[in-house]
Amino acid sequence: MSLDYDATEFVDGDFTSQKSAAAAGPVLSAQPPRAPTREEVDSRVAEAQQKLAELKRAQEELERERAALEETRRRQREYQTGRQEMLQNLTRGLGMLEKAEFEARREAEQMAKTLDAFREALGKIEEIHEETWTKENFNTELTRALTTLENSRMEWNAARLKFSVLTSTGEEHAGASEPAAPSGPSLLASLSFGQLCRWGLALTWPLALTALLALAALIVVLARH
Repeated sequence: MSLDYDATEFVDGDFTSQKSAAAAGPVLSAQPPRAPTREEVDSRVAEAQQKLAELKRAQEELERERAALEETRRRQREYQTGRQEMLQNLTRGLGMLEKAEFEARREAEQMAKTLDAFREALGKIEEIHEETWTKENFNTELTRALTTLENSRMEWNAARLKFSVLTSTGEEHAGASEPAAPSGPSLLASLSFGQLCRWGLALTWPLALTALLALAALIVVLARH
């Protein structure tokens, strides 16, 4: 009679478990984390202060960069505004000065022609010598002289219409030649007290007479009642 063979019948389970545990090594028990030492705290504080100092330096650098950018933007804005302003001013001024220069050049040309005409007219008048006139040529020379004076007067009047300086100069000379009229206060100040009284009486006696007549009429009316 044959028997079946089972290999597990000769294996000790307890021995195998103890062997496996011994091979795995001792099991470490869990411990709580320890408190930081003073040296570690001081080190961390120093690191934090160093980081804060670096951040402060970075902030100051950013502030300086921002201020520089703001200044650059302000200067750019000033440049744009100034450029636009000066373009407008210079363009307008150029046109105005060109027009004024043209008018001044034209006026200078007219003034030069007028100066030549004045010199010519003055020379013709100075060439008139009445002492050389004779009885035979008196009427002829007188007519010629009057014609010369009339032509000079026409030239003068035409120039006064063109150039205001001639009109203002003439008016200034005319004003300077006329004596100034004495003013009222200066005239009264030159009178004596008696003269002032006579002046006052001469000016107020009609009013005084009217007042006296009115008073007399009032007295008569009151006396009748």
